[in-house]
Amino acid sequence: VQLQASGGGLVQTGGSLRLSCAASGIIASSYDMAWYRQTPGMQRELVAAISIGNVWNYADSVKGRFTISRDTGKNMVYLQMNGLKPEDTAVYYCKAEDRLRYRTYWGQGTLVTVSS
Repeated sequence: VQLQASGGGLVQTGGSLRLSCAASGIIASSYDMAWYRQTPGMQRELVAAISIGNVWNYADSVKGRFTISRDTGKNMVYLQMNGLKPEDTAVYYCKAEDRLRYRTYWGQGTLVTVSS
């Protein structure tokens, strides 16, 4: 199983980025998918999640700016990030979770840096 995250980079305040998570070895539509982020010395925090039933959940800090979505045909999950702020700077991780079978997979991170 592999979750390949990509799309990070350097952007100015107010800019946009779209992160992609390509899943292989699993059918992503059969998993609850989520994006987390982590900064040095801090715990990994939930940014956005989309359930198997396509119910969304967002951290309060990103509501109205970020959108999580999935493309079942491409086995991909995306995080569209608009109105980026310096406090959004972090390494972003993709996660797949099958709660019934107690399976959790993490991708490698992709770094997002927002300059002020």
